[in-house]
Amino acid sequence: MASIGVHAPGDGHYKDVILANLAQHQNVAQFVSFAPGTCEVRAMCISGGPRNPPASVEDAIDLLLSQSAERSVNVRAFDPHQPKSHEFLYGLTTVSDAAAHVRRLAATGLFTIANETVDVTDGGVSGVMYGGVIEFSPDDTPRCVEKPGTMSLPRELGLALLQTVFGFAPDLTQPDHVRVEFSIHPVRRGVRHGHTLVWEEEEMEPVGLQSTLVWPNRFSRLLGDKAFGLLLADAIGLHVPRTTVIGRRLAPFAFGRPTGTAETWIRTAPTEPVPGRFTTSHGWTDPYRLMAEEDPTGDSIASVIAQEAVEPAFSGAAASRSQSMNATVEGVRGEGDRFMLGEARPEPLPAKVTADVREALRSASTVLGHVHIEWVHDGESLWAVQIHRGEFVSVGNIVYPGTPTAEHEFDVNRGLEELRVIADQLSGTGEGVVLIGQVGVTSHFGDVLRRARVPSRIEPRGTILSSEQLQLRR
Repeated sequence: MASIGVHAPGDGHYKDVILANLAQHQNVAQFVSFAPGTCEVRAMCISGGPRNPPASVEDAIDLLLSQSAERSVNVRAFDPHQPKSHEFLYGLTTVSDAAAHVRRLAATGLFTIANETVDVTDGGVSGVMYGGVIEFSPDDTPRCVEKPGTMSLPRELGLALLQTVFGFAPDLTQPDHVRVEFSIHPVRRGVRHGHTLVWEEEEMEPVGLQSTLVWPNRFSRLLGDKAFGLLLADAIGLHVPRTTVIGRRLAPFAFGRPTGTAETWIRTAPTEPVPGRFTTSHGWTDPYRLMAEEDPTGDSIASVIAQEAVEPAFSGAAASRSQSMNATVEGVRGEGDRFMLGEARPEPLPAKVTADVREALRSASTVLGHVHIEWVHDGESLWAVQIHRGEFVSVGNIVYPGTPTAEHEFDVNRGLEELRVIADQLSGTGEGVVLIGQVGVTSHFGDVLRRARVPSRIEPRGTILSSEQLQLRR
């Protein structure tokens, strides 16, 4: 790293001095700064650059462009005695354009900084770390923390997730009392040629902040909701089958534990949950062809996940109503895909299976809040094959509570897609649905009605009790 520093000539907020000092111990975006009037080089931090100042503005910017990953620079002006914003020019790709703007601004008495352009849409994230909490979003600057949809997690959990997704440990080792604005990038950049850029550091009062996980969020939409949920489940210690995520915007990454079957399930991961709509298949399928066929515009499916199969002694779904043991557990013997699609009724489950599912729910709910887990039990261990966030409001045969102004009977044999259309039409109208058939409240039929907030209940044919109802009767 070539670094030419500068001292502040007096009182004031000299942004180039702050950056030059930060560059002594952190990876910052490469930059050159210029004095007002003369355009003399004041500070320079460029990877592999000369130790002496370039002879001209043009030489300095040419060097900066040659070392920039984007082959692009930004030019911004500042007045150390007037902290309000001044002109900012983004994405200049020629020496002549950038140099002309530096000279123009310097002639008005302003200091200028030319720095390498950092593409915030490169698949990385930006955010802030402070007080034991890390918050970040894709496609944005560190100021994303002032906007809705930002990911918020305890520091160590957040850093572990980022390492799994990007394949490297973020270079964020500052103590908790230091507030750090950062960005993380798949392609190395900056004066130290690294994946992590630090934009600002500030020592603050020691505090212990609490993270608030909002899900879906902008990061979960980047990965795909299923991929994000399983990533969280693995990070908090649940048994998750070995999973590889093949995304549209990110390089493939993997996590989880081998199950020993050497078989694969392919699951589509929409940006937000759409229960039962997109393909899940047993055996390998071309993931890119699958995304092209089912989501040709690229707006709905963020990724495809290849997940090692679990030997299915029992399978099903479960959901928590609180962070206590209060939960609904349903399932069947063998594979659970027919149960989730409403094609198989819930069956009584062994006590060990129910206990293992409840324990997984308790562990997940303690960290994540209310969750809904799709699970497979191999007779010895419980595996989470999907996990979603959301409070479970179903009780008994009530899918979604409410007093409907009218009820529409729906035979589950008509299928999930037809119910989805009806639920969309009834959402917000006050009218309800009665599901006719032997389906579980945790099936995708229940998911569709809960997400649409349609008052609904189940009227089974015959007297078939779910495992949950059987346990309550005992």
